[in-house]
Amino acid sequence: MPKLVLIDGSSYLYRAFHALPPLSNAQGEPTGALFGVVNMLRATLKAAPDYLAFVADAPGPNFRNELYAAYKANRPSMPEELRAQVEPMLAIVEALGVPILRIPGVEADDVIGTLAEQAHAQGIEVEISTGDKDFAQLVRPGITLVNTMTNTVTDTARVIEKFGVSPERVVDLLALTGDSIDNVPGVPKCGPKTAAKWLAEYGSLDGVIAHADEIGGKIGESLRAVLPQLPLSRELVTIKTDVPLELPVTALVRRAPDVDALRELYTRYAFKAALKELEAGDTGAAAASAPAATAADELPATAAAPPGRYELVLTWEQFDAWLDKLRVAPLIAFDTETTSLDAMRAELVGLSFAVEAGAACYIPVAHEHPGAPAQLPREAVLAALKPVLEDPARPKLGQHAKYDINVLAGYGITVRGLVHDSMLESYVLDPTATRHDMDSLAKKYLGLSTVKYEDVAGKGARQIGFAQVALEDACRYAAEDADVTWRLHHALWPRLERELGLRKVYEAIEIPLVPVLAGMERRGVLIDVSSLKRQSQELGRRMLELERQAHAAAGCVFNLDSPKQLQAVLFDQLGLAPRLKTPTGQPSTNEEALAALADQHALPRIVLDYRALAKLRSTYTDKLPAMVNPRTGRVHTSYHQAAVATGRLSSSDPNLQNIPVRTEEGRRIRQAFIAPPGWRVLAADYSQIELRIMAHLSGDEGLLEAFHAGGDIHRATAAEVFGVEPAQVSAEQRRAAKAINFGLMYGMSAFGLARQLGIERPEAAQYMARYFARYPGVHAFMEATRERAHRDGYVETLFGRRLYLENLKSRNQALRAGAERAAVNAPMQGTAADIIKRAMIAVAAWLEDRDDAHMLMQVHDELVFEVRADAVETVRAAIVERMCGAAQLAVPLLVEVGVGANWDEAH
Repeated sequence: MPKLVLIDGSSYLYRAFHALPPLSNAQGEPTGALFGVVNMLRATLKAAPDYLAFVADAPGPNFRNELYAAYKANRPSMPEELRAQVEPMLAIVEALGVPILRIPGVEADDVIGTLAEQAHAQGIEVEISTGDKDFAQLVRPGITLVNTMTNTVTDTARVIEKFGVSPERVVDLLALTGDSIDNVPGVPKCGPKTAAKWLAEYGSLDGVIAHADEIGGKIGESLRAVLPQLPLSRELVTIKTDVPLELPVTALVRRAPDVDALRELYTRYAFKAALKELEAGDTGAAAASAPAATAADELPATAAAPPGRYELVLTWEQFDAWLDKLRVAPLIAFDTETTSLDAMRAELVGLSFAVEAGAACYIPVAHEHPGAPAQLPREAVLAALKPVLEDPARPKLGQHAKYDINVLAGYGITVRGLVHDSMLESYVLDPTATRHDMDSLAKKYLGLSTVKYEDVAGKGARQIGFAQVALEDACRYAAEDADVTWRLHHALWPRLERELGLRKVYEAIEIPLVPVLAGMERRGVLIDVSSLKRQSQELGRRMLELERQAHAAAGCVFNLDSPKQLQAVLFDQLGLAPRLKTPTGQPSTNEEALAALADQHALPRIVLDYRALAKLRSTYTDKLPAMVNPRTGRVHTSYHQAAVATGRLSSSDPNLQNIPVRTEEGRRIRQAFIAPPGWRVLAADYSQIELRIMAHLSGDEGLLEAFHAGGDIHRATAAEVFGVEPAQVSAEQRRAAKAINFGLMYGMSAFGLARQLGIERPEAAQYMARYFARYPGVHAFMEATRERAHRDGYVETLFGRRLYLENLKSRNQALRAGAERAAVNAPMQGTAADIIKRAMIAVAAWLEDRDDAHMLMQVHDELVFEVRADAVETVRAAIVERMCGAAQLAVPLLVEVGVGANWDEAH
């Protein structure tokens, strides 16, 4: 049967750009995306299809833009580095003799869809070379998708496996889920699994629409709210198959290549392997393994090499061979496989290593499934690896290496020499990205679909532990982790190297912080379990009392935990006027809405108090005792470096950042964080650090003078704003000044200030006008920051960390305003994050050889320590010195220190 290959040129150009390192030729012209596309073309031509075409988008709008003006509106403009490679790509395709199709008014997808249908009708086998999921709607017997970057083939069975629906229902699924990349609206919060479930139940999108009233819950409300737009969404995601084309399929044959033009192009862009083949008389492509071979020739250590050479290490001979590799490798990628995601409770099942692209090993040490072959003993393996892992001269690389460091520490190995972490490379390069996990990064930067844990261990109730996974499957999964980590680094590091400011943040802050955080997690914190249990009982009694008060205020019995019942009581029974609405138009009962109703009736305040106690009880007083590690007798939080775009750390299990400090209940929870006998808790807190950073960045003379004078900055600000002597400032005036000082950093408007202070908007506007009149440098700094953000698309901290703000160009005014507020705040909040991280690194270095103090927690602008009672004064002075020395600002950094038997006493 004759075969037609349709190459989705636009898709491959973008994917090659993101998958490969940013290469360039001797003239400095970018070549990375071009290199990837050329290799894909050579591999395709090697198969010698009967017919083929290279299809790309034509410049200008298409019919979808006419249907929906916002179609693809959120897409950023093509990077100049990529744009420069479009014309060379087309020139090479032309020189290879491959027909090029670019049809105005439609997208490349529609041209491919039309050709696929025409060829299929003529009995011609169709292969669509693409990585775009939308093409799954075209799949049927005789039409398949091939992703040459991952060597995967998608047929009907694969579509059903991947999407949960047959190819003819893919359009309906895409209409329901929407497409954030193309800005196609769908049903909010409706993912592929939900969409597939609806389609299985109701047959089609039309069936889902017809039965929308039967779908319950919030997702049903979301569906009903967008019913009118779903037909448009379906039309937007449907690939046209009737585009008028001048050429028949049978005219799409390869012409004789222009050897002279190819020689010139390959020479110009330094494609050595392609040029070598050309001179040898091969104008098609290399063998199927061409990407690996050419990558080895042209890239020092490429991310483009395909994985596959994975070795399961079961003998000492194999192990010794790998140990020899590790001893001389310029960079070691390592990973651990364990029994738990909690590093403090995990047992080691195996280790994987990679020292080059496409080659890795897995060393199992504790697989226990029936029929498992003999494995090398864990203790002996770790003893042999210990000198290499602890050698700081042997550079190491991980993906979220902190976890692996803590696992190995449980076996007496202190990993040294960590120089790279692919998760942190991604985070520093693009902190606004939602995910920095290995699977997501592999897809984004390498174009790879990795083996998932569920693929080897199963799902749900039938999921097995990794120790029960068959060794061959475990090797495929674990060795790939090390390999992909190695390749991700070689895709990300060249990008980071070019940005000197970001590189400094990565090398001087993020990487040195990894072992510091790992040590804090391992140390953990001691808590008073009996105290928390007593408090939990007391909170329960108070919640019952509040429940009785709520029923009395409402005049009926209802479930305080049910938003629907509360909504009925507040707005139907009591007749209160709703202040806020949900996205579906229903009266809201969230915290903000209840606070706005608190002056109308007693019930909203009672419910707010009830919820606050319920949250404390469920999150802390009930949960913390159960989180005590039986091996250590302590609670061990997990710190997340790659979670907050501004650079701040977050924590989980437990979340230490959200324990209230201003309420009696929150303080009692902090009282349960205690020091052991003979020790004290020391808390060191930066005072008003973001305001001090504002003074430094703005250079405002009045603000600088206020900080240099010392004393109460809010009282000084109030004196300036209200034109009185500091001694005459009233409590109300100081409160207003404090609200302005902190509110401005978060872009607070006059409306927000009025609401916070309980005053009229004109009065709040006057306060702000007076503030800016007294501190003109602050206003100038804010305006200049906004302008710079609009110009550059990002803002930077004092140390070079960047926050990218895509919504600055949004057509949505609310999104744009939010991005502008973030632009003003991020340099201050991000600089504060950098300063406390630098302080942690400096303090940890001082503490390294001491046994009388340990750093336990980082919470906002505060560091918490456990200090032996006889060393408190020495440690206090050293900590203050290093925290104050973490940055040189135009105003002094002030650190307030408290000491006590528990965390609350230390404040």
